[in-house]
Amino acid sequence: MLLIKIHRAYRNIVALCDENLLNQTFKEKNMKLHVNERFFKGNEVSEEDAIRILKTENDKDATFNIVGEKSVKAALKAEIITKESIIKIQKIPIALVLM
Repeated sequence: MLLIKIHRAYRNIVALCDENLLNQTFKEKNMKLHVNERFFKGNEVSEEDAIRILKTENDKDATFNIVGEKSVKAALKAEIITKESIIKIQKIPIALVLM
């Protein structure tokens, strides 16, 4: 399952992560990522629902924080990221979309 949470602000911030990564911390070189429950824990969704939500929020000019294999795969299918925009920390794929 995937977890998605939409933070409502001037520009929505969409947090999407693989459920199994919640509350974990990843470090590599000068990079560190904590998959914070307060930021990422939202509704459980299927890949299909995540793709639909990502596309809808992209049309609204949202920003995105995406963490995990399944989540990044959904974002690629939704065409909000490209393979070139993916980085990895301890082999965990991460993508940010900032407008």
